[in-house]
Amino acid sequence: MKMRQILSLLLSLVLMVGLTAGFSLTAAADPVTITYSYWGTPDEAASVQAVADKFHEEHPDIIVEVMAIPNEEYTTKLNTLYTAKQLPDCGILNENGVLDFASKGLLADVSDMYEGADAMPLDCITFKSEGKPVAYSAANEILFLYYNKDMFDAAGLEYPSASEAMTWEEFVQTAKLLTLDTKGRNAADPDFDPENIVQYGCVVDNWTWQLEVWALSNGGRWFSQDGKECTINDPAVIEAFQKVADLTLVDHVMPYNAGLEDNGIQRSIATGNVAMATGGAWNVGTCLNSAREDIGLNYGVARLPKMKNEVTICTGGPQVVFSQTQHPEEAMEFIKWYMKEENSWDSLIATGIWMPILEKYYTDPALTDKWINNPNFPDHDEYKAAVVDYAMECAQSTCWYYTPHTNEFINLLRSVLGPVWTGEQTAEQAINGSYAALCDILEGF
Repeated sequence: MKMRQILSLLLSLVLMVGLTAGFSLTAAADPVTITYSYWGTPDEAASVQAVADKFHEEHPDIIVEVMAIPNEEYTTKLNTLYTAKQLPDCGILNENGVLDFASKGLLADVSDMYEGADAMPLDCITFKSEGKPVAYSAANEILFLYYNKDMFDAAGLEYPSASEAMTWEEFVQTAKLLTLDTKGRNAADPDFDPENIVQYGCVVDNWTWQLEVWALSNGGRWFSQDGKECTINDPAVIEAFQKVADLTLVDHVMPYNAGLEDNGIQRSIATGNVAMATGGAWNVGTCLNSAREDIGLNYGVARLPKMKNEVTICTGGPQVVFSQTQHPEEAMEFIKWYMKEENSWDSLIATGIWMPILEKYYTDPALTDKWINNPNFPDHDEYKAAVVDYAMECAQSTCWYYTPHTNEFINLLRSVLGPVWTGEQTAEQAINGSYAALCDILEGF
């Protein structure tokens, strides 16, 4: 073979190798696109997109497309997508659907999620099936009491204690002193006009899942501790429901609400015409910071009032990888990254939408200060006692961490309690009349 032919052949081979290598490099450089589903308010939507964008900057080989689904349709929509084999690769999951999804084999294994980590999530926000973790909440969210400091000042009342819960009776009496009619008379005045109220003393949110805290506070439970028996007909649970209803029906300190929307803080403290309201930690970031700017809301935080026991409940939607994904490694990479506090700090934790999930943020003073020494939060010492310490001392898991079918259960319970809020039925009549149907849901019928 002539030298010219040899050189030509070698050049051709080099070009072919170069083209092949170039093709491989291009193919390898093509990013994988995964979908991530979420729900939430517009403020939360912007925060989620900011986090996804930050992840892509650090992981240019993975693009995260956010799939937005309205909160009230979330679990139903995901079930529809599951049937069509079109679930997203990963997403946040409604708490009340976790164990049902796990039982269908729709969640990827999370056994190595925290392998090698220096701290684990709080046990109370770990979803378990037969005692084994199947998902971890991406945030810790507890319920506590918000109050309007200016209204307390105007009434000459001391602020609620951040470190010690009021009794239920003290709470009702305080609410009466803060409820005013058009002539400025409070609800403890014998001449008070309940038909013409301009300021209410309280709102105890009756968005259904939040009502579980009062059952626990009154010494009852919706379900047995193993999650296998429905105990919502316990007289202590029924009494707790009735006490909440009587704030409107008997005491006239709370406006009527049908309990059909998750908007307790938005329709109470954030409007400037309610003195005290129960709500979740997320409300600091989703609406109260805005209310402080828009209407000059001067608010504080305290522990929930107690019926018999001092207790709050905690919750938080988990970030999960769905087992139908074609990109399990990339999806898990995003979820593991998202679950790290430092990667959601600026957009979610520092804004007050999320609370950290790792115990060290509640027990290490330096980490606690990093979290709550923040102009977005209420007074540092007050927030630490009423929220941080409260979460460690008194928080219990909501039922969906250990009980299946809570989505259907809570939807039925919401309907069952409707006549209780209007006074058409007592809590005893409503619960006992529907107890069999509630038990059937727990059994999966």
